[in-house]
Amino acid sequence: MIIAAADGSALGNPGPAGWAWYVDEGCWAAGGWKRATNNQGELKAVLELLRATAHLDDELLIQCDSQYVINCVTKWMPGWKRKGWRKADGKPVLNQDLLLELDAALVGRRYRFEWVRGHAGHPANEAADVRARAVATAFQQGGRDLPSGPGWTGDCEPTGTGRADAPGRIGGDAAAVLALDAEDEIAADATDAPTTPAAALAEERLEEAALFDFDDPAADWLTMTLELTSEEHTRLVERAREAGRSPEEFLRGLI
Repeated sequence: MIIAAADGSALGNPGPAGWAWYVDEGCWAAGGWKRATNNQGELKAVLELLRATAHLDDELLIQCDSQYVINCVTKWMPGWKRKGWRKADGKPVLNQDLLLELDAALVGRRYRFEWVRGHAGHPANEAADVRARAVATAFQQGGRDLPSGPGWTGDCEPTGTGRADAPGRIGGDAAAVLALDAEDEIAADATDAPTTPAAALAEERLEEAALFDFDDPAADWLTMTLELTSEEHTRLVERAREAGRSPEEFLRGLI
């Protein structure tokens, strides 16, 4: 099994952005754009990891801190494809160009995702984040000396050095939901169940929250006190839970 972390970074959303995948110090790659979103960086990192390992038959375990990416691949893409790449509300799917490339790159691959908490000390995730952010910073400073990495070379081992039980791995029922491989997703989607209003709203809210997921180390942090009614607090907690975030993180994203 190849175990690799994939991460994206954007200094602003959109802004100078980078992506990176990481297996070990001798096996990683990075790139980016002058202007893109964090979600584009996250998607591109997974796409380039799939392309770099396309010649191998090993199962790929992708360690990713973006629930947006994981949900795109394991939950939303089959339905989007049936609907002509439109969401449940009829609006065009964001980042469709990258998603189409991802869809093609996943054909015939054996893969699964492992969600890891970002900026929480997970070694491979931190290494990928540092490289993605370095590219974004280089673009911010004029686009010179962009780190690109060795890529997948003859020095790369078929099996990654990351550990499947590394810190940050989710467990129990949650792991069963997120760690879906391609065959599981196809089987789960075969019923073609209609989208309920509640499911459509949950999908829209989760994707909406992900739009504000950016990584700007230069940002100035301010403290704000907010008073909520019991009903408002309950709604906030519910929406944060749907997005897989704490209420504080979700509220910051909305602001």
